Amino acid sequence: MDNATYATLTRQSGLQNEMQVLANNIANVSTDGYQKEGLVFSEFVSKLEDADSSLSMAAARARVLDRTQGQLTQTGGQFDFAIEGDGYFMVATPQGNRLTRAGHFFPDSQGNLSAADGAQLLDAGQAPIFIPPDAVTVHLASDGTLSADGRLLGQVGIFVPNDVTQMTRAGDVRFSVESGGTKAVEEPSLAQGFVEASNVDPVLEVARMIEVQRAYESGRSLLDHENDRIRNVIEILGR
Repeated sequence: MDNATYATLTRQSGLQNEMQVLANNIANVSTDGYQKEGLVFSEFVSKLEDADSSLSMAAARARVLDRTQGQLTQTGGQFDFAIEGDGYFMVATPQGNRLTRAGHFFPDSQGNLSAADGAQLLDAGQAPIFIPPDAVTVHLASDGTLSADGRLLGQVGIFVPNDVTQMTRAGDVRFSVESGGTKAVEEPSLAQGFVEASNVDPVLEVARMIEVQRAYESGRSLLDHENDRIRNVIEILGR
């Protein structure tokens, strides 16, 4: 197999990976708090046995998170929260604390604010937020301060990773931080009665998917022609 074939195969593999990323983005176009991903193509050059020649290959394994804020949708729910600007809610899960932009919560059986799967929303000190069972009106201030019928309950914690490159997707709308830890946002901005929609633009994703499909077909055509060329050479030399 010659260098052109190797280079084309690595490109095809990268395009296939990108198609999977795009498909996942489109599948989550209606998922509240979802942040879309992109794929980064990189080039690496390997020196061949011949000192004057090298082989250039493409790789597409690094995923890039688009942290652009999605549109805020008004729900009117007193336990629906949305972050305006940078930052993430922190929720406690059996696998550890996770960051998320999905802000639909409700009091669980113990009275702690939780997501639908039981992950508990944490305050600025990374402790669960308790809602008294007799609470009638719960108010969220723009800085995250939470109160019930005039009684202070705490402050919703908003965090950012110290190194955003260490964020790894853990489910559709949650992220783990591999290393470096997180820090609290000093001046968060929140809205009550809203949730953040997915930041996926389906038109752009479908357009990119068409481009990737055409590029993949072009590469496949090149490989077919290269295969025919090599086969013809072998047949001629074998006569």
